[in-house]
Amino acid sequence: MTVAVINSGGANLGSVVHALRRAGAEAMLTADADVIRSADRVILPGVGSAGAAMRALDAAGLVDVIARLEQPVLGICLGLQLLFEHSSEGNVACLGILPGAVERLAVPRQLRLPHMGWNQLDWTAPDDPLCTGLDGSEWFYFVHSYAAPLDQAVAVSTHGQAFAAVVRRGNFAACQFHPEKSGPAGARLLANFLTG
Repeated sequence: MTVAVINSGGANLGSVVHALRRAGAEAMLTADADVIRSADRVILPGVGSAGAAMRALDAAGLVDVIARLEQPVLGICLGLQLLFEHSSEGNVACLGILPGAVERLAVPRQLRLPHMGWNQLDWTAPDDPLCTGLDGSEWFYFVHSYAAPLDQAVAVSTHGQAFAAVVRRGNFAACQFHPEKSGPAGARLLANFLTG
């Protein structure tokens, strides 16, 4: 099983590669379009801002490549947000694979932004392949200030407001949290992605 981890810039990319290798995948960090197209699975990770990530993908000639992928693709954190049409973070057009816009979390003053911490998920589509062996009692690690709309969600979480924690459209799925930092629950979700 080969997994291309798209090098969109930013931090934390090495952690994703190592988590995939622990799961038994041959994972490589790459911005090479041919490598990405030929991989069995593709991961679109991201830490940082939507504008910077989209500029990096555009400079590497990967925007159309990603949109046309037919194998399973998993976005992680900012990678989830980039799958949507637009982000209010920097007022930037994104990949447009999922409809809708990513907006800043609307939280009361007593709640911290960015949202950093552990949350549970409410699986609204419990038959989704990413959910296998997960029942909602698990905790996942989040770091984000922006959130995707609920209409594409297969799992929801809450920080001041409900937001999409896992989304799916066809072969494209994504999680707002960091599975590579979420212990056994995150490892299970990555294993589900690799085998599902």
